[in-house]
Amino acid sequence: MHTRTLGPSGPQVSAIGLGCMGMTDFYSTGQDRPEAVATLEQAVEQGITLFDTADMYGPYTNEELVGEVLAPHRQRVFLATKCGILRDPARPQVRGVNGRPEYIRQSVEGSLRRLRTDRIDLYYQHRIDPAVPVEDTVGALAGLVADGKIRFIGLSEASAGTIRRAHAVHPVTAVQSEYSLWTRDPEEDGVLDTCRELGIGFVPYSPLGRGFLTGELKSPDDFAPDDYRRHSPRFQGENFTRNLRLVDTLREMAAERGVTASQLALAWVLAQDPHMVPIPGTKRRRWLGDNIAAAGLSLTGEDRIRLDRVFPPQVAAGARYPLEVMGTIGR
Repeated sequence: MHTRTLGPSGPQVSAIGLGCMGMTDFYSTGQDRPEAVATLEQAVEQGITLFDTADMYGPYTNEELVGEVLAPHRQRVFLATKCGILRDPARPQVRGVNGRPEYIRQSVEGSLRRLRTDRIDLYYQHRIDPAVPVEDTVGALAGLVADGKIRFIGLSEASAGTIRRAHAVHPVTAVQSEYSLWTRDPEEDGVLDTCRELGIGFVPYSPLGRGFLTGELKSPDDFAPDDYRRHSPRFQGENFTRNLRLVDTLREMAAERGVTASQLALAWVLAQDPHMVPIPGTKRRRWLGDNIAAAGLSLTGEDRIRLDRVFPPQVAAGARYPLEVMGTIGR
């Protein structure tokens, strides 16, 4: 497995990480736990070190799964988790955001327990709380670094201005945002430029467009009844049809190279910056090796020009989240 650093002087991790969310939540309640366990084990065996989870996935069940499976491999893996999005286990569709220092300190204890570890390698504020100055939240995170409970601080879906304010309180090691061929917002809103300027690593989540860029999805009927993508504008009606045409072109280009559409899409992300570490999510071993192989795929200048031509910023039809969720990002 190729490796990268999160920022020029940040920690070294595998060039591709593993997003674990879908193993327990969001894509379907019909989860296959034995397959998820086998996928995590195989990821370790094949050299993945960066594993990404969050307390709100489940809620809590994802951290419990990751903690159980990876505990025997703790010295070989780099655990990243997040806090700050509230979900009521009795009403898991309800959302809230909390960045209060006392909540941060409470949350880390639960994550440490569920992950079966005495320190978390990378701890993200999952969403910025507009009611709490980011300086206060990061101050609490800095205290957890001093206490040895976390090693590095991260932010998720933060604006360029917020990243600067946070970094002035304590170094931010990584920023996580959605980024892929069909979601290029971080290029336009200053987030990528800010990370490069400040020496912060960038961790793209959903680098395969929530599975769309794999080329495996042909119809909204492919989704399970409880799959949250049914409620995402990009996966509905005419938007789905228009976006499918983009993926058809991606598949054709990948076939010319003798690779899969997902490998070509991941290679494009990796080519954008040497300190960018995507975390494609998968819950099945059959896709894991496909994703890992993308780390060794080099794009030619012609490849990049053609991909940029087909997938310019804002090319995707539909917003990436429903309206109420879009209001929580980029704060």
